[in-house]
Amino acid sequence: MTIGVIIPTLNEEATLSSTLDSVSQARMDEVIIVDGGSQDRTCDIAEAYIKAHSSPRSQLLTASTGRACQMNAGGISAQSDIIMFLHADTHLPQEARQRIEDAMRSGKYVGGRFDVQFGTDRGYAWLISRMMNWRSRWSGIFTGDQAIFVRQTAFRQLNGFSDMPLMEDIEFSSRLKQLGPVISLRAKVTTSFRRWEHHGPLRTILHMWTLRLLYWLGISPHTLQQFYGTVR
Repeated sequence: MTIGVIIPTLNEEATLSSTLDSVSQARMDEVIIVDGGSQDRTCDIAEAYIKAHSSPRSQLLTASTGRACQMNAGGISAQSDIIMFLHADTHLPQEARQRIEDAMRSGKYVGGRFDVQFGTDRGYAWLISRMMNWRSRWSGIFTGDQAIFVRQTAFRQLNGFSDMPLMEDIEFSSRLKQLGPVISLRAKVTTSFRRWEHHGPLRTILHMWTLRLLYWLGISPHTLQQFYGTVR
């Protein structure tokens, strides 16, 4: 079983190096970084990583800005049996490969995700991450922060992510669980609390749940983006 990691980036020079270090420690077979037009040193960092690891399966691609477009570009290029979509500010646990192999070996599951914790794992951060994990395990709906992974065959059968400026992870995981059983791993990835710190935890929660409520009520993600902007 081979496992590849797709990392969409946009001006992630502050976080990308440490994320790539975690990928190396997890011993993944393939790393594809898909940049959406960064104006900082993101591409330099990606190129340095690829050169240092000199793997024919590691590459830097460019695509139109937007996570869905970037992740699709990486997914189409990937050769691995299992592909994971990892945010540029999210670190894998060292045992990530083993956990995925154990879960996917039987062929029962079409995909899954990890539990998530924030780098600041206390107070609001602790509570928010536990609520995210509980909601996801109960609903079977995943978010990008949780490092979604999927069989290559399932990704192609679903034609990848829908071309949406928001909610592409929720929409994809909704279709994925209709294709077959999915698994929620209890091993934790560690993601940045920066978005919550910047806007304030309560305001961010209200913002995100308003977006999701309107989405479930049938409001187009393109319309939501006009009023609320992209939650990246």
